[in-house]
Amino acid sequence: MNSLAFSVGNYTPRNHRAPNTTLPAKNLDTTKVSSIKFSSHSQENFSRQLQLFKRREAIGLGFCAGFLDVLLQQQLTATAEEAPCELTVAPSGLAFCDKIVGTGPEAVKGQLIKAHYVGKLESGKIFDSSYNRGKPLTFRVGVGEVIKGWDQGILGGDGIPPMLAGGKRKLKLPPELAYGMRGAGCKGGSCIIPPDSVLLFDVEFIGKA
Repeated sequence: MNSLAFSVGNYTPRNHRAPNTTLPAKNLDTTKVSSIKFSSHSQENFSRQLQLFKRREAIGLGFCAGFLDVLLQQQLTATAEEAPCELTVAPSGLAFCDKIVGTGPEAVKGQLIKAHYVGKLESGKIFDSSYNRGKPLTFRVGVGEVIKGWDQGILGGDGIPPMLAGGKRKLKLPPELAYGMRGAGCKGGSCIIPPDSVLLFDVEFIGKA
């Protein structure tokens, strides 16, 4: 029993009536309206959260799709660059193949240019690389500062098209257009490039220095 009922006046069982627990219609309506408002508010929150989730999901899917597309393009580019190309042999004996045709201007004889390269023996052993040094080679092209095969391979001539800036070309140099009978880097009876070596170069013509 409610202890509050015994705290006011005298308790007479005969006259006692159970308290009226029926809420007035006005209060009942207020409760219902309040309940309805709460339900509507919850639905609005749920709708907003659902829309936010969908938005985030769409952004996430868009990001994933874009990321996958970039990876695919990189793979296709790498495949195109790494794909072996067929060498064309010029009358001089120099063989060349354009892996990437540049879009910039061609070099001019006597011009100071920059080029990256990887040099290999015919066995595939790398003997030099400007990429490993982190700095391209700077030289005047066509004036004998580098071996003949390089001047011819970049400037063109004798059936060889000139390289354009931004291009990448594979060169195969016979000994007479490379280091010939003397070889290079010789010390104590051994040479980094043995005499009469055929050399392979991957050349990237960056452009004017």
